[in-house]
Amino acid sequence: SPARPAARRPALAAGSAAPRRAAAPSMVTSSPKAPGRNPSLASDAGSPVTLTRFMIEQAMLNVDQEHLQDLQSLMAAIQMACKKIAALVQKSGISNLTGLQEGGGSVNVQGEEQKKLDVISNEVLKSALKFSGKMGIVASEEEDTPVLVDEMWSGNYISVFDPLDGSSNIDAGIATGTIFGIFEDTNTCLTEVWEDEVTEREMQCMTATMQPGTGLVCSGYCMYSSSTVMVLTFGNGTHGFTLDPEIGEFIMTHPDIKIPKRGKIYSFNEANEPDWDPVLKQYVQNLKTGKGTSGEKYSARYIGSMVADVHRTLLYGGVFGYPGDAKNPNGKLRLMYECAPMSFLIEQAGGIATTTEVRCMDVIPTNIHQRVPLVLGSPDDVQELLDMYAAQK
Repeated sequence: SPARPAARRPALAAGSAAPRRAAAPSMVTSSPKAPGRNPSLASDAGSPVTLTRFMIEQAMLNVDQEHLQDLQSLMAAIQMACKKIAALVQKSGISNLTGLQEGGGSVNVQGEEQKKLDVISNEVLKSALKFSGKMGIVASEEEDTPVLVDEMWSGNYISVFDPLDGSSNIDAGIATGTIFGIFEDTNTCLTEVWEDEVTEREMQCMTATMQPGTGLVCSGYCMYSSSTVMVLTFGNGTHGFTLDPEIGEFIMTHPDIKIPKRGKIYSFNEANEPDWDPVLKQYVQNLKTGKGTSGEKYSARYIGSMVADVHRTLLYGGVFGYPGDAKNPNGKLRLMYECAPMSFLIEQAGGIATTTEVRCMDVIPTNIHQRVPLVLGSPDDVQELLDMYAAQK
């Protein structure tokens, strides 16, 4: 489909969200591709489609989308940071990079103990984005507040990211990843240092960070596993690239990913099942016993690293979720750093991402570290759950 417009959307009232739906929302899919607007997605033996080439072609063939020119610089910075983080993850066990930061006791704003690589990855990504020359504000899951970029390097984009998702698994060698999202901002957010008492102008810039997912111009993740895989979208489909360690480039390996309409895998932390609401309990029970709409018995797969679980769901289909429950009504995933970027990717691949009450992309943040429930995946699988909730109203 054509690249999404760069025009800034009208401001929405903080704290608001789309009204609760009486009926289940319809599937969100990308529109049909317009001829001549997308670069060739196929690689040939002599000329593979690298991420750099892909970005250049996107900008050349969509000259009306000026933000794609800027995103070339941003993606160069992001992919360099991800290569560095991938190298650190691979040698963490032999470089004393496992374990807790400062031997324990280092806690981020979420109240979670930080791993050594949490802190290092955050600095790597923050530094790369800063020196891209395009970034005005950088907001990280590991930072208490968004950081304004120095005037010398500042630009008109806002980045939100989780530098090392799934870091609790790092010592066991389980897949981890980086999640990122890019918003465009028309405000000029320049400052040399971050002060304890911010000015009104600086506060306006901080508020500009809290946009709904519909304001994203780019989102993606980089998974560090048996291979290093980057999956991203600019609003014209979801595409996957695998790092070739011999040449140090991300090569397109998964062009125009389409999530299966229905899968056979569900991915929830079933330890929380006693605290789930009755509808969700019944839905998962139906999947396990083959009493759902498909009549198929589903398998359970849960890694505990969102990037890895979503990546599998994107390729194989099925449903992934971290829903709200009696203990955590808003779930545990962060809207800005995890839910919105992943929802953008899933929707561009033809899937659905929801809080079970509203489309996740429509939720307007009230806090930079706000948590929301999330269920995403194959359109038929997620729609089945939404239909069950709608039937209870």
